[in-house]
Amino acid sequence: MSPDGKTEATMKNLEGKAQEMVGEVTGDPKQKAEGQAKQTEAAFQHSVENVKEAAKKEIEKQ
Repeated sequence: MSPDGKTEATMKNLEGKAQEMVGEVTGDPKQKAEGQAKQTEAAFQHSVENVKEAAKKEIEKQ
């Protein structure tokens, strides 16, 4: 995984968790949903980075 992509995804995930918690505490369903959406985006970014890493390893084997 490239450090930049992984770091970016991790930061987005943490931001989403914080936003979800704020929404939960304040009773704001929109805030909570936006936080959950950010976490989903972060999970997708992690998956993309995993695929990139796997492809790079396969190319290096050849």
